[in-house]
Amino acid sequence: MENNELNEATGFIKGELLHTIFVNEAEHFSIAKIKITETNEPLDEKEIVIKGYFSILSQGEVYTFYGTFEEHKRFGRQYHVDHYQRFVPTTKEGIVAYLSSELFFGIGKKTAEKIVSHLGETAISTIIKDKQALNVVPGIPKEKKDQLYKQLKENQGFEHVVVNLASYGIGLKLAQKIYAKYKEEAVDLLKENPYQYVFDIDGFGFQRADEVAKQQNFPMNHPSRIQAACIYTLQQSITDGHVYLPIKEHIVRTDHLLLGQALGLSFEDISREILELNKQKQIIVHESNVYLPTLYYAESGLATQISRIISQSLEESVNDAELMKIVGEIEEQESLSYGKEQFKAIKQALSSKVMILTGGPGTGKTTVIKGIIKAYAKIHGLSLDPRDYKDNKDNYPFVLTAPTGRAAKRMKESTGLPAMTIHRLLGWNGTESFEKDQDNQLSGKLLVIDEFSMVDIWLANQLFKAVPNEMQVLIVGDEDQLPSVGPGQVLADLLASHLLPFVKLNEVYRQKEGSKIIQLAHEIKNNECSAHSLRKENDFNFIECREDQVIHVIMQIVKRAIDKGVDLHDLQIIAPMYRSLAGIHRINEELQKLVNPKSKTRREIKTKDFTFRTGDKVIQLVNQPEDGVFNGDIGEIAAIYEEDEGKDQEEEIVVMFEDKEVGYQRKDLINLMHAYCTSIHKSQGSEFPIVILPVVPSYRRMLRKNLLYTAITRSKKSLILCGDKQAFLQGITEEDTNKRFTSLIYMLESIVGRQNKNIDTDEKEEELSPYDFM
Repeated sequence: MENNELNEATGFIKGELLHTIFVNEAEHFSIAKIKITETNEPLDEKEIVIKGYFSILSQGEVYTFYGTFEEHKRFGRQYHVDHYQRFVPTTKEGIVAYLSSELFFGIGKKTAEKIVSHLGETAISTIIKDKQALNVVPGIPKEKKDQLYKQLKENQGFEHVVVNLASYGIGLKLAQKIYAKYKEEAVDLLKENPYQYVFDIDGFGFQRADEVAKQQNFPMNHPSRIQAACIYTLQQSITDGHVYLPIKEHIVRTDHLLLGQALGLSFEDISREILELNKQKQIIVHESNVYLPTLYYAESGLATQISRIISQSLEESVNDAELMKIVGEIEEQESLSYGKEQFKAIKQALSSKVMILTGGPGTGKTTVIKGIIKAYAKIHGLSLDPRDYKDNKDNYPFVLTAPTGRAAKRMKESTGLPAMTIHRLLGWNGTESFEKDQDNQLSGKLLVIDEFSMVDIWLANQLFKAVPNEMQVLIVGDEDQLPSVGPGQVLADLLASHLLPFVKLNEVYRQKEGSKIIQLAHEIKNNECSAHSLRKENDFNFIECREDQVIHVIMQIVKRAIDKGVDLHDLQIIAPMYRSLAGIHRINEELQKLVNPKSKTRREIKTKDFTFRTGDKVIQLVNQPEDGVFNGDIGEIAAIYEEDEGKDQEEEIVVMFEDKEVGYQRKDLINLMHAYCTSIHKSQGSEFPIVILPVVPSYRRMLRKNLLYTAITRSKKSLILCGDKQAFLQGITEEDTNKRFTSLIYMLESIVGRQNKNIDTDEKEEELSPYDFM
């Protein structure tokens, strides 16, 4: 699309860069002030601040920006840029001035004039299209020609791609990902095969590719379209926790996405492209199942790593008499007495390369973990004090980890030993790279992984790759809680395989102390909960109310707690749904009005969805390892800075998480939301002194036994349910029917079986035809 066509079609501002206010090179995000030279927008000003996702602008250069106005409460009108392009001169004089500018090192005015006299007014586009075009210009050294060509490509490439992608409705942020992958070939590839973007660009979905394809009259029965639909169907299945789809299921879902019947496509057409993708290793077909390669290799990889570890012999063992003596000494030191199950768990863990410890709340999992660690230390003559290893911290033998920051903190508090998140332990860099892997493994003797039900197949594989042969592993989790948010059901599959030793703790100890919360959790677990179970106790209450009253009831409970001096960080509301009359967003909105209302003394910043104020309780929604914060971490907004408040200051929110402060610029605020109420999924791995759980009929499709069990077990001291008792009692009878397609059990049986029988592990490729799928 030519400049004048864009100008007529949409609002634009053409201007010269005066100065850059802020730039984030990695994100291509900039704020700058420009001098306006031409516009079709209703503007009287001669200068304006522009902001958006674009690369670093050059001083004195002229650009054409397309976008919309935003009104900043302090700095007035600003122009939010959707897309832009560098203004390239078309007159001979303009091109000479452009080529001899500071943009092109080593090209003076005389050389520029020489280029224009030989190549004319199309010199720039001619050089970009053909590097050899400069050969007709005498007197320019080869190095200088190469440099000029490279600089022209760099200067024009990104802008050219952005402008062309904008004509397909693709914004700057997605355009950056596309340009980073394809460079100057991005536009040609989009025209040639828009469905390739589905394979290569995260966030470029099948429907978007379909829209581009329709604009270009791309055949709707083209093999590339069918293949992209096959890939996209598998990608979408991950949101339901699946590792693979059975072939028939995959074909049906793909056909539905393609609208295959309307286009005259058959299942055979789809199965043919599945086979082609399998040949290209874009997907993997194994045992009548279809996988994305990363998930296939994660499952088979985890099975291989576990098999490797359990095949090793223990460095040192202890007989029953010695162990009983050691455990007796620990009981004396800790002033406790281990039960029969607990002693069995300690013994099993110490005599196993990998062992699973599972059990519900109050069964003493933490007590057993401490017993295992202390007994291990005594058997091997090791100190538990990290200070004794200060000369070489890598020699510390005990590695304690959990999937979330709050779970790791609880582990540290309960054991008195260092603990950290799995991501931090493995040195995750925020993308796909981990510092620790099979070539750079963990140091230590005993690895304890808590809250393992939350660990998905990708992370489990990465963690076990980093476990050295000599290390023993204790896996701890509650099998009745929700499975991981990511794909797989690793803990459940490991238990179901019966290939690893495990001990299930059943005896409830904290119930003896009169905990109604623990009693209720186990009644739900054992299908024994009734209306009688919901009677008021010292630490439990169910306040019955209608759905339209539930938020008012929550507000009254919170207000009463505040009046009694309860810290809001000790009180957590958790709910299953975000959008409903009693959903998380609505509860957060009303609670913010109660506990942190609009005030002249509190700064605030508004986004499309939320208004954040200093003092707000907020939750991190994604992993942000570079700042040491992870999905589910809860903090408080400590400060809000306005744009240009300090030197080059951009709008920023500063959140205090435990012992660290993290800054969020406006574009990063999508990673935060209010945390007065959070989802039950987000609360997993955490415990709170007081939990309020609304249960209403509109939650019906979410109310399942494992969800309500997980919610109730988040509470340590006081649990208040409010809403509809019948909805709750119905919910705890509903088993989670969303079966996840996983093959870890099969993988383990296959690999461990081959290992035990000394069978060759090389697998022959399956010979498949479309008719195998029918």
